[in-house]
Amino acid sequence: MSGGPGRTCVRCGLPISRYNPDTCCSTCARTDATPTIPDRAWRDEEVHRALAAWDFGTVVRLVRRRSGLSQKAVRELTGLTQGFISDLERGLKQVNGRETIIDLLTGLGLPADLRPLLLAPFAQAGSQRLVEVIDPALPWTSARMVTSLEAVVGGAMNGLNRRSVIALGGASLTQYILQAAIAPPEAVASTARNGISVSDQLLTSLQSTTDALRQADASHGSGNLARAATAHLKVLLRFLKEGNFNEATGRRLAAVTADTAIQTGWYQFDSGAHTAAHNLLVGALRAAHASGDSRLRAGALSFIAIHGYSAGDPRDAVTAARTARQVIADQDAPALHAMLLTRQARGHARLREDRQARTALEEAQALCARGRGEDDPHWLYWINPGEIMGQTASCLLDLGRPEQAAQAFADARNAFSPDEIRTRAQFLSRAATAQMRAGDIDAGSATGHEVLALVCGVHSARLDDNLGTMLAEARRYSSAAPAQELFERGQAVMEERAA
Repeated sequence: MSGGPGRTCVRCGLPISRYNPDTCCSTCARTDATPTIPDRAWRDEEVHRALAAWDFGTVVRLVRRRSGLSQKAVRELTGLTQGFISDLERGLKQVNGRETIIDLLTGLGLPADLRPLLLAPFAQAGSQRLVEVIDPALPWTSARMVTSLEAVVGGAMNGLNRRSVIALGGASLTQYILQAAIAPPEAVASTARNGISVSDQLLTSLQSTTDALRQADASHGSGNLARAATAHLKVLLRFLKEGNFNEATGRRLAAVTADTAIQTGWYQFDSGAHTAAHNLLVGALRAAHASGDSRLRAGALSFIAIHGYSAGDPRDAVTAARTARQVIADQDAPALHAMLLTRQARGHARLREDRQARTALEEAQALCARGRGEDDPHWLYWINPGEIMGQTASCLLDLGRPEQAAQAFADARNAFSPDEIRTRAQFLSRAATAQMRAGDIDAGSATGHEVLALVCGVHSARLDDNLGTMLAEARRYSSAAPAQELFERGQAVMEERAA
């Protein structure tokens, strides 16, 4: 381990990661050396035409020259290799990878007002398929948002093919995520005949139900909540279809719907229904987009990232988290940025990208130390230094560093509330696995027994997966009495949970 405890950056005074041997945090270390692209470099008709054509080679060449930067400087901004940048500018290579597009746009600092230019290829396609297939095609209307969610929770499909609504993955998921970042929101007002009037008081009550379910999740797990949350989401969808509301109220209704759909997707995911969870989160991103709240879009993308590094493609996690940070670039939301960086780091760790994971975690730690910003959302109440350290520990475990992971888990364990039983059990099960992999069988077994004492009445398929991993580790060391005892007790507990 490189650094000692309690160190702070000599420039900004914020804490430095224990894994950073330097005297400056990663953010300050990059400040002087990082080149910048001025806004004026983007204000050229030729650049705009290249953006609309998705001719990224021309975009890079023009913007770089107008900024007076070298290809090496562009490499520092985007993380792409200098050879790739050179070939891109000469037309020998194209940008078509899911991560590469995000790296390029984020690194070059594409101004927000130019993002709609990237929609040109989709608008020009003009085929019947773009009208009939809901995902990932434009437009991002409220009607399509409702239909997308109804396809998952059940409801009228208006004659559309259910498979066309929910079949989304791979390159099409990347396209969908990019569209969420750049497509302008459309009107959400409704004047349904004989519809229920949607008032602010009603929306406050509906939001309070979503918040109450969220609080219960950390304590009891999602197995008890998925059905109730689905029913709540159906009520919201009915208000969107049949209610009377103006534009402002409609956006707020879309926001409550997005928050509820995100949570419902999470409950399904925690219950082990990964496909339903993915499709709910994809629909939630539509609702968040309709609300006009970029923080909700970032929230939906953060859960898509969790799905990616846990049950899908970790590259999707990196793409979603990076895009989310671009979406909220104008928000004073250090806690939200920190959370997204941990999601990105988890994706990198699953891909065994050590340096990228470490850099993201260091930046998350520095942002978390700033405290909450004016724009940090109310639903992000759980981000604290202990959460960041716990995510760091999970990354270290994925990266094959059990000794460092065990220490990070130990540093984080007191940050979790005793009332958040599911969250605490999840965390401790990973800590026990790290301790045993590090060779500390006694400590790992003791932590494992703590976990088994917590899990009664907690329904979570994700927790069951972690318990299984922990017990598999105990079985490896079953020649030692503590591990054998943990394994035998754990088997009995798992049989009870399965029953």
